[in-house]
Amino acid sequence: MSASPPNLSASPDAPAAELDTPYSSLEHRQHQMFPKLSAAEIASLRRFATPKRFAAGELVFETGQVAPGLFVLLKGRVRICSRDRLGRQTLVTEHEDGHFMAEMAQLAGKPALIDGFALTDCDTLVVTPERLRALIVADAQLGEHIMRALILRRLGLIEQGLGPIIVGDAGDAHLVSLQGFLRRNAYPASIVDARTDADAVRLLSGLTTGPADFPLVFCPDGSVLRAPDEAQLATRLGLVPTFERSHVYDVAIVGAGPAGLAAAVYAASEGLSVVVFDRRSPGGQAGASARIENYLGFPTGISGQALAARAFQQTLKFGAHVAIPGCVVDVHRDVARASGGFVLGLPDGQCVRAHTVVAASGAAYRKPAVPGFERFEGRGLYYWASPIEARLAKGQDIVLIGGGNSAGQAVVYLAGFARSIRMLIRGKDLRASMSRYLIDRIAALPNVSVCTGCVLDALEGDECGLAQIHIVRDGPADETAAEARVEPRVEPRTEAQALPGCAEGKTREAIATRHLFLFIGADPKTDWLSTSGVQLDSRGFVVTGHRYPLETNVRGLFAVGDVRSESAKRVAAAVGDGAAVVAQIHAYLADIKAHA
Repeated sequence: MSASPPNLSASPDAPAAELDTPYSSLEHRQHQMFPKLSAAEIASLRRFATPKRFAAGELVFETGQVAPGLFVLLKGRVRICSRDRLGRQTLVTEHEDGHFMAEMAQLAGKPALIDGFALTDCDTLVVTPERLRALIVADAQLGEHIMRALILRRLGLIEQGLGPIIVGDAGDAHLVSLQGFLRRNAYPASIVDARTDADAVRLLSGLTTGPADFPLVFCPDGSVLRAPDEAQLATRLGLVPTFERSHVYDVAIVGAGPAGLAAAVYAASEGLSVVVFDRRSPGGQAGASARIENYLGFPTGISGQALAARAFQQTLKFGAHVAIPGCVVDVHRDVARASGGFVLGLPDGQCVRAHTVVAASGAAYRKPAVPGFERFEGRGLYYWASPIEARLAKGQDIVLIGGGNSAGQAVVYLAGFARSIRMLIRGKDLRASMSRYLIDRIAALPNVSVCTGCVLDALEGDECGLAQIHIVRDGPADETAAEARVEPRVEPRTEAQALPGCAEGKTREAIATRHLFLFIGADPKTDWLSTSGVQLDSRGFVVTGHRYPLETNVRGLFAVGDVRSESAKRVAAAVGDGAAVVAQIHAYLADIKAHA
């Protein structure tokens, strides 16, 4: 495939600094992002590769198209650059002899996010995604260098905002949802605020648009999506896989939280064929944690999203087939096969077959029991505390409801952005539900106050979204002792007033705020199991411990993590479940084979 050279405003020999290359905090790691392979490393890699030549002027790979895999440049020079709908092109790097060309998309067999253009005649070695994963496992040292480079290159693309362009009101709930979806899936994107950004005029030129069309998404392949949902966007970006109806996986894992990812990593690394489904993104509930400081091996803490990203990369490394977003709507016995197993139904009518199923679907965020709360989801009401929400709350007076560890981690994180935070809890203090280190951390924050004995009663809004909340709290209107029970702090700058109509000993207050964060727990996500015959406890969690400790009453169907009855709701416990279930799956498969 031939093409004209990119229209860059500098000569091919100009240094990157002279081109439109934004400053990157990864610049000091360039030697890790773009290492030069030694002769010995290239010799080791040849076992997994096939040769391929490119003439000067050819595209080695193209934005929006699936690349054949990782390319090792034996001889020649290749320019790597990005392009967007405005015609702007940004130099990423130029590769020479001994360099390899790929990023995380090539490990997973997804569409490329950048162009690779041969500046000279080039001799290369091509390693397909399947062979690349085999190489990474077979040659540990070379595999480590490659994996580190792939990850850093993806981070670089994210830093530069390369990828789809989302145009709309930067505070719009729909836009925030799409932005959060891409961010949690480590997919680069840039946001153009149609109200203030001059680039919006150029992007919208020639397009007939109305309010219902926004947000608009300009995709790397040149297509434009009008107000897409997450599934439509993922499909257009090539993130949603298709499945061969005849293929049977050893393990199908539903849920990509810590438990599901751990099960995927251990199962795939031990040679089992694995498919993983998740409705939205890796990480599950843990992904909402701004910083986990009591997880073994991370003395300075790690964000839930970073932990999930690392586990997700391991899952890809060992060859698990990942479908995110991928929704399983039901599961039932595979009566068409003598050896049994399961059939998992997907919303688009596809079916996936597997010998065993692991329920790792975790829990869904609990919704407030107040009328009309749905109107404010993404318009002032949030269940997540990521950098996206933090930017929206910067300099604002916000309210957070919840008293568990996730709530505490969110408060500590958001306190660095918000002007003030009023933390509302139902109980008498935080000690019954929160780790001591978080209580101490919150006590030291001057812009946080904690109000005990509080229940959310109502939400009010205006054309901009949430405007104020109503709460019912213990004590008469003039009593402030509920907040004084915690370490002293500055009272937040909110408009709070006592309102009539409460029972004796209770006070109803209105608090002016544009941002309400809810961390009030979660309910088990088991709707997809409704036709499976799996036993649930009185609270809806999956009962295990029948033949194997993590097996349900349905043979071959296991449950791990938060969805499992009586499980410890901790990240480490979920990871432990995911690791332990693999040994039980091996035992189950061996038993089935012995009696076949």
